[in-house]
Amino acid sequence: MENGSVYGECEEALDDCMESLLSDIEDIRMDMRMRTGMDPVEHLLGRIKSDESMREKCRRKGIPENEDSALNIIHDAIGIRIVCAFIDDIYVIRDRILKLQGMELIDEKDYIRHVKPNGYRSLHMIVKRDGFYAEIQLRTISMDTWAALEHHMKYKKDIKGNMELITSELKRCADELAGTDASMQAIRDMIEGRNLM
Repeated sequence: MENGSVYGECEEALDDCMESLLSDIEDIRMDMRMRTGMDPVEHLLGRIKSDESMREKCRRKGIPENEDSALNIIHDAIGIRIVCAFIDDIYVIRDRILKLQGMELIDEKDYIRHVKPNGYRSLHMIVKRDGFYAEIQLRTISMDTWAALEHHMKYKKDIKGNMELITSELKRCADELAGTDASMQAIRDMIEGRNLM
């Protein structure tokens, strides 16, 4: 194992980049709250991938455990999760983030419109700003709850039950929660006078 941080001398600048992103997202959140009277964000979390996690990811990918790998080959040294109350807010916030100064969209995977086979839903963006990559995940409360529970079960050792049945039940739960998200969005639209017949 190499000595020092895998991020080298960029560790502080990486942290500054994350804090700047979080601050700008807070500004978007505040602007939306002032215009609608509702906070569109339930939780906003940011993290720098730990040294050991980054090194482990480098090993998994078979690449050197160094600054270049951590900052240029792997694109999630900075991770930001935005949990919204409503599906529409995810896309509004996404669009606002991409309009931020110096923001470059590198990749996007929309697992809300194109659900993973296991039922996972979330919008993932890889963005680049100030020379650093960040992964931004946007989800509803329901999507976040399901992902957290699925994560706990996926990493549980010695599962004794029928894996096929467990997998299909997880998918069923994901679909039910997605139905709730759609219903809540429809109710909000009715309250706001949108989509009325």
